[in-house]
Amino acid sequence: MDIRTVTIEKPESVNIILGQTHFIKSVEDLHEALVGCVPGIKFGLAFCEASSPALVRWSGTSEAMIDLARKNALAIGAGHAFLICMENGYPINVLNAVKNVPEVCRVICATSNPVQVIVAVTDQGAGILGVVDGVSPRGVESEKDIADRKAMLRKFGYKL
Repeated sequence: MDIRTVTIEKPESVNIILGQTHFIKSVEDLHEALVGCVPGIKFGLAFCEASSPALVRWSGTSEAMIDLARKNALAIGAGHAFLICMENGYPINVLNAVKNVPEVCRVICATSNPVQVIVAVTDQGAGILGVVDGVSPRGVESEKDIADRKAMLRKFGYKL
């Protein structure tokens, strides 16, 4: 077995959701879930088919996001992995809908941070072992950091 690291290539402003699902129908079901959550959402999604013909299946509403999702999914190359790239939406707005798609087995990460996907490759194929999402902590938050965090959440409307 070989272990490799695949860096998700994306602009800083793009949010992603990486997960695993088990059926080709997931492409259409994920598409429907996303457009049903956020009117006008701009996204691309790609799904790594795990049986013949073993293609990267795709859908979306933005050519740029579709291209990004396809490119990164192909680089990951893990059977039944899916990647959603969003340019004007946030995972918090769609995550429950994604998780509630019946074919979705798990969500591995949802972030706008830099992401590295740890992939195991065997003679059969590839599978995702995990991810490195963002950077390691540089310390523990201070009282000022707590106040800043709370203010930011209220500024964005996530807390009252």
